[in-house]
Amino acid sequence: MAVKVRIPTPLQRITQGHEEVEGSAGTIIDLINDLEKKYPGIAERISEEGKVRRFVNIYVNEEDIRFLQAEETPLKDGDEVSIVPAIAGGGII
Repeated sequence: MAVKVRIPTPLQRITQGHEEVEGSAGTIIDLINDLEKKYPGIAERISEEGKVRRFVNIYVNEEDIRFLQAEETPLKDGDEVSIVPAIAGGGII
């Protein structure tokens, strides 16, 4: 069994249209590196210099990794990871 990763729509072109892929357990940064091997180009869109980009939110089993151990959050087989790009903008009409 592996870690299930939910891919946001803007990144699905990198994963050949898959909205869910599998990665290996370890830590979040290990998972990102594993995904990069399978889907070249994905790591640079969600991380930079070993850190998750500021405007990318990652959840493990619905818990924000910022409140866990950030990129060093451990993962185990069966965990579900969601990558969610932050959305900003809008205004008062």
